[in-house]
Amino acid sequence: MAFLLNNTSIASHLRLSSQQKPDGAFAQSRRGFHVELGTREKDLLAQNDALRRFKSHKKGVGHLKRVGDVLTLVVLAGCCYEIYARATVQKED
Repeated sequence: MAFLLNNTSIASHLRLSSQQKPDGAFAQSRRGFHVELGTREKDLLAQNDALRRFKSHKKGVGHLKRVGDVLTLVVLAGCCYEIYARATVQKED
């Protein structure tokens, strides 16, 4: 019961603190200040023709990823079935 009271008081405290607006000229926003990218960062983010062939945007990569996802689901379903089968066999014995 004390746990519920603590959660309620925490929630009300957070609600009250989120409603309060900071006053003053030096109040900092939550996100901080935007800083422009430097020349090095812009160069690193620019397109590079030498690296274009290593990009993984081809259809084969997407197909392989989908096959991996399906195999993961099949293995997960098999594990769940084995757990269920062993649990039902133990109940019958």
